[in-house]
Amino acid sequence: MSMEAILIVMLVVFFASMLAGVHIFNTLLLACVIALLVAPGLPLTGQTVFRSMVATLDNIPFLAIPLFIFSGYIMARGGLAQRLFDLFGYFFAAKTAGLPMVVAATCFMYGSFIGSAPSTVAAVGVMAVPLLIKFGYDKYFSICLVTVASCVAIILPPSTPMIVYGMASGVSIGDMFISGIIPGIVVFAFLMVFCYLRFKIRGGENKEMLAAYQKDLRTQGFLKVFKGSIFAILSPLFVLGGIYGGIVTPTEAAVIAVIYALLVCMVIYRTIKLKELLSIIVQASITTAIGLPIVATASTFGRVLTFIGAPQRISEGLVGLAGGSDIGIILLIFAFLLIFGMIMDPNAVILICTPIFFPIAMTQLGMHPIHFGMLIIMCSAIGFVTPPVGMSLFVASAITDLPAMSIGRRALPFVGVLFIVSVIILFVPILSTVFVR
Repeated sequence: MSMEAILIVMLVVFFASMLAGVHIFNTLLLACVIALLVAPGLPLTGQTVFRSMVATLDNIPFLAIPLFIFSGYIMARGGLAQRLFDLFGYFFAAKTAGLPMVVAATCFMYGSFIGSAPSTVAAVGVMAVPLLIKFGYDKYFSICLVTVASCVAIILPPSTPMIVYGMASGVSIGDMFISGIIPGIVVFAFLMVFCYLRFKIRGGENKEMLAAYQKDLRTQGFLKVFKGSIFAILSPLFVLGGIYGGIVTPTEAAVIAVIYALLVCMVIYRTIKLKELLSIIVQASITTAIGLPIVATASTFGRVLTFIGAPQRISEGLVGLAGGSDIGIILLIFAFLLIFGMIMDPNAVILICTPIFFPIAMTQLGMHPIHFGMLIIMCSAIGFVTPPVGMSLFVASAITDLPAMSIGRRALPFVGVLFIVSVIILFVPILSTVFVR
């Protein structure tokens, strides 16, 4: 069987399984097995596939993923989201769209040390959504705001997808971390403007209740509120400063993040007791155990595609569809990344699409590898809040008892903000490369 026929069979099996609702791990593994069956002449065996999966995870930088997940769970249990919320509410709660802006700011800061969009939805949503509803905000608006604002967690360091992209492409994980700062700020700024214009034009806020809430915070005094949140604010500085200063590697920074989280939550704030630590470890382990097998199979799937020459054939197809136009090619890649982001786990998207599109972006388009990586990250962020497999939507549904698909529909205006920023990132590469050494 020709390489083209093998590629077609693999892709048909892959998309058919996805449409049938087969779990992404089984879908990827099945596609690899099909390649072995239809191409017996190729030097691919079941043992080769298994070794590839193990080799993917047998990598020091990948240790950063479970460690950052663990530190995030510690901070979530330690109540740092509420402390950040109170700090921002002290200044902005009574202003136009002030409380929604406080929610967005809390997601921004909290996401910057947890690195997971669904976890940010859970931690901030459980606390913020009831409060927004209490002050008269629509329930769908409240959960849609939290869900989309939480996507900034994978745009800012220590983003797990950034670690995966660094491993898949060979670019510096530290450079990927630093590249997300400006895009993350742009997303945050656009969400702030969106909320402000919505309530400035349409109104609908209970100014008296909001003013009373802010007054209650201010009676505590700024020093008390600031003291309660200062260690949460400093957390990202330890991670980024150590990596970008050349003091530690991303994996070592993840260890520091765990130690810092334990000190802050168990010693300084004393919001976590020693007996609670086991349940936190179990939660983090479950999350890791769910995610890393997908990473292993996605990496193997990408290697099989590379082995049968898929990148070259897809590259030729894109050039043909775009008529040789560089703008046409990058727009097609952008469209493919958006589609894949909506139907697959972000880490799987990165490990499958990087070996296919990375060579095209580097040789045909002359893109900076960091710029291309940020484009994948932005498309993955959109995928978190769009059906059919947007993980953040299902977390949002679980904490509000609202249908995930209904949340997805109501979130479209917010998703439009992410899409606009993604287009800006696409055509203004300096936003993602300005801090890269």
